[in-house]
Amino acid sequence: MRWMDRIGRRLKLRDLHVLMVVAQRGSMAKAARDLAISQPVVSKTVSDLEHTVGARLLDRTRHGVEPTLYGRALLKHSVAIFDELKQSVQEIESLADPTIGELLIGCSESISSGILPPIIQRFSQQYPHVVLDMSPGDTDAMLRKLRDRSLDLIMVRTGEDLWADRFAEDLNLEILFNDELVVAVGVTSRWARRRKIDLAELVKERWILSGPDTWNHKLVAEAFQARGLEIPDISMKTLSVHLRTYLLGTGQFITVFPRSILRLYADRFSLKVLPIDLPARPRPVSIVTLKSRTLSPVVERFVECARQVAKSVAGRPRSRKS
Repeated sequence: MRWMDRIGRRLKLRDLHVLMVVAQRGSMAKAARDLAISQPVVSKTVSDLEHTVGARLLDRTRHGVEPTLYGRALLKHSVAIFDELKQSVQEIESLADPTIGELLIGCSESISSGILPPIIQRFSQQYPHVVLDMSPGDTDAMLRKLRDRSLDLIMVRTGEDLWADRFAEDLNLEILFNDELVVAVGVTSRWARRRKIDLAELVKERWILSGPDTWNHKLVAEAFQARGLEIPDISMKTLSVHLRTYLLGTGQFITVFPRSILRLYADRFSLKVLPIDLPARPRPVSIVTLKSRTLSPVVERFVECARQVAKSVAGRPRSRKS
């Protein structure tokens, strides 16, 4: 009864929405314009909320307003409340018509150029009216968006070294398959016709890699160092799969790709895997979702499509919870 008297009968979704807009805009006046109501109404709404929860929610400064410690706590859970309501409406729509909806996906560049297209192709054939909204980005940026619920799921390459400082108990991670790196050239390269190649022969070749802190650079460096060889100079530094693919077509460059990209696109882009053994350091391709968030039917259908495609590319997927 205390909850009903204090909160249940007095806290309104509209009031929470007003507070969220004020916090986003940093100004009562700007929030009033966005909401098409008067500034005194905005001010009274915030004041009533503060009285209801028994704490100051906003600090007023000469530059505008910003949430207090208490305000941030209420806003954090308000985002979850509105998101769950949105999910419930989408679920009702999906139950009425399972072929509609919207899906917000974050994806790293190497995955969007590799396994993602066949997943989208399969999914879109089954659910042609679902809108897919793709957002590229690095893992840290996508995790922030996932946690603030502006993404439904993200697809990233994971590994044991990423768990400690990036993944936490609030996340679910499902490994679709383990990917590995291979050395690749274009079919017009003089190396493409060789059945046996010693790593020492490639020291002076024109390599395309990414930065020293990345998976592909570390593995190539490790392979050369293990043989006591000089690490090759990088002719071009890029993460772009499309740019590397185009340049390999000239026959002048060497690079490394995830094996899944070669399995899917070697024939289409005239690529050839060289007989070079790199250290076994697989990088799982994974789907990450927010543990405290109810997955909509559309998200669940996409994940199932991803599992089916992953089986055809690299064997049976396995799951792991954070």
